[in-house]
Amino acid sequence: MKEATYIHGYSNEESLRLHLQANVLESIIHNDSIFPNNSRILEAGCGVGAQTRILASKNPKSNFISVDVSEDSVREAKRIVDKTNISNVEIKQADIYKLPFKSETFDSVIVCFVLEHLNNPVQALTELKRVLKKGGSLMAIEGDHGSAFFHPASKYANDAINSQIQLQKLNGGDANIGRKLFPLFQAINLEYISISPKIVYVDPTKPKLAEDFLKNTFTAMIEGVRENAIQNRIIKKQIFEKGIMDLNQIIESKGSFSYTFFKGVGIKK
Repeated sequence: MKEATYIHGYSNEESLRLHLQANVLESIIHNDSIFPNNSRILEAGCGVGAQTRILASKNPKSNFISVDVSEDSVREAKRIVDKTNISNVEIKQADIYKLPFKSETFDSVIVCFVLEHLNNPVQALTELKRVLKKGGSLMAIEGDHGSAFFHPASKYANDAINSQIQLQKLNGGDANIGRKLFPLFQAINLEYISISPKIVYVDPTKPKLAEDFLKNTFTAMIEGVRENAIQNRIIKKQIFEKGIMDLNQIIESKGSFSYTFFKGVGIKK
């Protein structure tokens, strides 16, 4: 299957952004990412290992197999695991649509910030469910760009954010997939589905979060699609640049910014 393009690319800058994002969001999205001791867990789409090191560290008595389709990402994830002396993770290259594991191999499966990049998330989830044991949990975490709200209002900032949504759609993904986790889990017949919003809110009373999340994570992510969005004629350069400037000035203007991630858990019957 021809897969959707990872629109952010695989640069060193993007790798650093992903690790910063993981650090900033650890207490927000992974506060309850705890699995029973001695679990065998599949992390599907581990990328450069940004979430891997957090998940493995929070669950030292469980064993992880973390896979990604990108050879470059797998190489970087292995480097991170070795550098941080994490001993309960094995990194492998694998296609999420055709996993090299027998059915009902894992006690739990987690997929974080991956479904948004896939052109067929239901097929991927079906494959993840196949390798999950009966009674096991499938956990998914996704953002939703349509949940970005801010003050002062800026049409330019909205247009810049929307340019990524449109670019991701053009490349086969869905930047608004967070709100769709419940129907996606229903589509593969999971039971006891629970979806919880994980909100990131910043204002001038939270200067570090404003710097780390709004500026260096969210705005940097939007800024990273500048050339592709402009080249694909999704947005004009001057509008995009003004949008990025307005996002960067939210806190200076004594404004506020809110973004919602969605975390879903379902059980295989």
